Amino acid sequence: MEISCKDFKVGRCEGQKVVDGETMPLVLQPLQPNTSDTKSLLSALKQNKDWFEQVLIKNSAVLLRGFDVKNAEDFNDIIEAFGWDEARYIGAGIRKHVHKRVWTANEGPLSESIYFHHEMVLIRESPEKVMFFCEIPPPEGGQTPLVPSFRVTERMLEEFPEAVEEVEAKGLKYTFSTLSKNDTSSIRGKGWEDIFGTPDKAEAERRAKALGMDMEWLPGGAVKTIFVPRSLTQVFDGRKGRRMWFNTVVGMHGKETSSAMLADGTEIPETFVKRCEQIIEEESIQFKWEKGDVLFLDNMALLHGRRPSLPPRKVLVAICK
Repeated sequence: MEISCKDFKVGRCEGQKVVDGETMPLVLQPLQPNTSDTKSLLSALKQNKDWFEQVLIKNSAVLLRGFDVKNAEDFNDIIEAFGWDEARYIGAGIRKHVHKRVWTANEGPLSESIYFHHEMVLIRESPEKVMFFCEIPPPEGGQTPLVPSFRVTERMLEEFPEAVEEVEAKGLKYTFSTLSKNDTSSIRGKGWEDIFGTPDKAEAERRAKALGMDMEWLPGGAVKTIFVPRSLTQVFDGRKGRRMWFNTVVGMHGKETSSAMLADGTEIPETFVKRCEQIIEEESIQFKWEKGDVLFLDNMALLHGRRPSLPPRKVLVAICK
């Protein structure tokens, strides 16, 4: 597919990589200095909506850079230009509503990293698109690294072919424990009342079941959520038949508040998990945020995370089906 478009110029950014012939992230910049305003950007996106969606699927990540995107209102207008359905966030990260479809990305401490993940990977219907807007770039660190998911599968199959197929055949079981109220000292500190939007235990259980999870109540009002069975990899339409590493084994295995194991309750070998963690890091792509950047991610194809940073850092998020 032809990448060029009459309304955008293809640019470059630090850390950009070519993976299997695809540039990640693909950088789109104003064609002329006088077309960098938000009004011109919105017009260009609306006129080239189908083209842009195809480019996003092909390259997995598209970075709009050099446009005069100032705030959450501008960011929301960009998202709404596509007419995509909004997805409700279900997860352990605390987010604050900012404007219409726009939320803070995570209210946890900037000094902590957020491990690589597909957004809402454990929920039955994960969102297809995740968008970020950088309002205040951090003075140091704070990158949002990306990992082509299919590359993790390819390399794990090269090194652990039998183990990968065994885990795939048996399926995975995850558990995650959380308190009733939010804990802003943690990057995974959202309480179950906020997650499920109710303080009523029976209603929370009903909503959890609808999302494909079970609940086990713990002392002090805490709860353990149980996800089983879940797959190790998935293949999604329109993505070259690639087998995506669509799981959160490394992110949840052996943690204080979470676990990952085979669906029958047996442990996943430590060597398998550790090597997977190394491969994910080796395949990571990261660039330095600039003020006004808008990043579009194909959530079916990319894992993303957050590096620790010095304050201030203000990156907002929107997710769509």
